[in-house]
Amino acid sequence: MPQISAIIITLNVEAIIERCLDSLKGIADEIIVVDSFSTDLTMEICKRHNVRFLTHTFDGYRDQKNYALSLASYQHVLSLDADEALSEELRNSILAIKEDWKHDGYVFNRLNNYCGKWIRQSKWYPDKQLRLFDSKKGKWGGFNVHEKVIMQNGSSVCRVKGDLLHWAYNSQEDHLEKIKKYSTIGASEYFKAGRRTGPFAAIFHYVWRFFKSYILQLGFLDGHIGYIICSTTAYSSYLKYAKLRNLQKQKS
Repeated sequence: MPQISAIIITLNVEAIIERCLDSLKGIADEIIVVDSFSTDLTMEICKRHNVRFLTHTFDGYRDQKNYALSLASYQHVLSLDADEALSEELRNSILAIKEDWKHDGYVFNRLNNYCGKWIRQSKWYPDKQLRLFDSKKGKWGGFNVHEKVIMQNGSSVCRVKGDLLHWAYNSQEDHLEKIKKYSTIGASEYFKAGRRTGPFAAIFHYVWRFFKSYILQLGFLDGHIGYIICSTTAYSSYLKYAKLRNLQKQKS
């Protein structure tokens, strides 16, 4: 039976980390937490759960997760964020995989919670995530904030039953604060990668993102909260391209 290293990156997550760690009991053969110098009780809570707790300077989500990946004792890795937890059905699926590991990577549906409500429409569900994988075949890549596990060509990937539970935002204010932060990071990542944008791109991306998530992806079925999610997410896209445009102007 293969053993699994669970990896988590953290920063001041005392209110939520225990839920994540509890869901890994009986699943992970070791848990590695890489922390960006928390000032709350994150370390104390983690150590109560007998994890390997290390501190490391944060240099982006992608790089921090790859650093945590490099510390894994076992080849097979399960990567979670501190605001996530395994559902019981997903726990059972992973236990079955441990009994008979057939593929290089496994994809889960992620079920997102917004201000206390589980969201099952728009782009937020099934929100597929590849989080259980052979570390010799995959690692974290892509842009920071939207980083993802990228598998080598020819790797076999299977989708499994059960939801990865994600408590995305506690309030609308929390959502707005995070998109301000993430849009700045995203614009910087795009600029470094050589992406450029025109004067009307921000407005176009706002309109398209809202129409796609609210209409095409049925966000309206989530009622008033669906409208808030779709409009706020569209605003995030607008901010990212507006900030990218500003970076271009500053450079020129």
